[in-house]
Amino acid sequence: MCPSAALTARIRSVTVNDRSGQAPEGRRAARIRRRDSRGRGLRGTLTPQDVPLYRSRAQRFDDLVLEAVAQLEPRWEAELSGVEFAVEEIPAADLPDDEPDPVPLARLDPGSPAAGDPRHPARPARIVLYRRPLMARADDEDDLGELVLDVVVEEFARLLGLDPHAVDPGYPDED
Repeated sequence: MCPSAALTARIRSVTVNDRSGQAPEGRRAARIRRRDSRGRGLRGTLTPQDVPLYRSRAQRFDDLVLEAVAQLEPRWEAELSGVEFAVEEIPAADLPDDEPDPVPLARLDPGSPAAGDPRHPARPARIVLYRRPLMARADDEDDLGELVLDVVVEEFARLLGLDPHAVDPGYPDED
């Protein structure tokens, strides 16, 4: 058997890329997909990453919470240093029955003081905002920002045992 016959006996199939100038031999050409597999249009957003529109709704909501805390920070910096702020999608199903709203907008966990017991370490106070109930009650992005600020002020005032107007003079009056 000649060497070329042995080589052809081992090769079962060959794929020839006839597209001139596309990809070097041995590499597969990168395929650019302009539409999704079912032809429904472009995938993802068309905005650049440095534009606020690029961020997801959850990320924009987190930004609103940080802005609300930043508005309180100049006046309450020392008190805010011991408070954690968190965001959850929805409240847990096993909430206490003494909640005044059918769906709570936030939760206050007062934390625990430092007792020196290594089995029970100190936990800071924590204010948890629920993203979906807050977004459901807001009409637009501006209304959501105001609602988030009001809820942060209410929960922070409850933590300090103060009136919300004492925490933020711009807190709206009840009508």
